[in-house]
Amino acid sequence: MNKVINLKSVQMSCTQCSLSQLCLPRGLDNDEFSQLDKIIKHERTLKKGEQLFELGQPFKSLYAVRSGSVKVFLPIKNGDVQVVGFHMPGELLGFDAIGHNAHTCTAVALETCNICELPSAQLHEHAQEIPGLYEHLMSLMSDEITEEHEMMLMLGRKSAEERIATFLLNLSARYSKRGFSPHKFHLTMSRNDIANYLGLAVETVSRCITHMQDEKLIEANRKYIHILDMEHLCEFVGTIDHECEMMKEGV
Repeated sequence: MNKVINLKSVQMSCTQCSLSQLCLPRGLDNDEFSQLDKIIKHERTLKKGEQLFELGQPFKSLYAVRSGSVKVFLPIKNGDVQVVGFHMPGELLGFDAIGHNAHTCTAVALETCNICELPSAQLHEHAQEIPGLYEHLMSLMSDEITEEHEMMLMLGRKSAEERIATFLLNLSARYSKRGFSPHKFHLTMSRNDIANYLGLAVETVSRCITHMQDEKLIEANRKYIHILDMEHLCEFVGTIDHECEMMKEGV
C-alpha cells in the first residue's frame, strides 16, 4: 500500500518533512535546519494545470516538490511542445534558469501540488554558512544533466517497448526511494505526455503496454500500473543496473 503525503501539512518545517533527506544535504544540525526554514517558503499550493514557472520568467527561486507531481516542457514548432521531464516529491526544479538568469522551459502541475520555494538570493547568502549546501545543489544539477544524457541515449538506441519499460522502471525506482511501493503505482501523467516524452505515438504506447500485459510483465488499468515480473522487465530493457537489482529485491 503506497504511503500518502498529507496535503494539509503545507506548514510543516524541514525538520518534520520526511522528504528533506532528498532535497536537502544530509547531516544538517537543528540550527542549520532552522536557518533554512527561515528562508524556505512552504506555503505555495498549485492546482492541476497551474504553472510553477514559465519560459522566459526571471530566475528567482529553486522549487522543491513536497507533494504531487510536475511536468516540464519546451515549446517547439507549430505551437507544439516537447515534454522533457516529470518531477515528483523530493525533487528540485528551476536549475535551468541559473545559466541565463531566466527559465528555459515551463513547469505545470499534473495534480494538486504543494511546493517549497527556495529563493536564490537567500540560498546564495547561506551557502557559506551551511556546510554541504552548495555541494548538494551542484550534485543535484549533475544528476539532472546525467538523466538528460541517459534520456538521449534511450531515445536513440532503444525500441519503443524498451523505452516504455525503461520509463516504468525509472518511476518504480523513484517511488521506492520515497518509501512508496516499487511494484504498484499510479501514473500522474497522461499517455499523451508519456508518448511525447518518449518520442512515440500515443497508439504505440498503448500497443506496447498491451503487449507487456500479454507477456505478464505488468498489469495496467488506466493509470494504475502493477509490475508483475520485475526481473524479466529489467532483463527485457537489457540493462541490469543497481536500480533494477534493488527493485528485484523489493528494496
